[in-house]
Amino acid sequence: MTTPLTLTRGHRPDGTALLAIDGEIDMSNTGILAAALDDIPGHLVLDLTAVDYLDSAGLTVLFTHADRIELIATPLLGPLLTVSGLADLTTVHGLEPDTPFFPQG
Repeated sequence: MTTPLTLTRGHRPDGTALLAIDGEIDMSNTGILAAALDDIPGHLVLDLTAVDYLDSAGLTVLFTHADRIELIATPLLGPLLTVSGLADLTTVHGLEPDTPFFPQG
């Protein structure tokens, strides 16, 4: 059974591609996420603020695209992104408690 995952494509005011992700990212739905990331060329901002769970399969997909993604996350995902090393490979906004990042513009 596939865990529900909603992907919403858009663009930031500066034209950068934006992919908002809602739900849980696990091994049952990483193919959907990988296909969406493969379909969007160039620099991409991933909004993970509505992600409640991210497993190692989901991290693998994000690592594959680390050179071209920027993440907006929450303190809930902070330890996972930091310990995995993903936060060292790409920009991650919103990990500081009480200071969420919202794109300007």
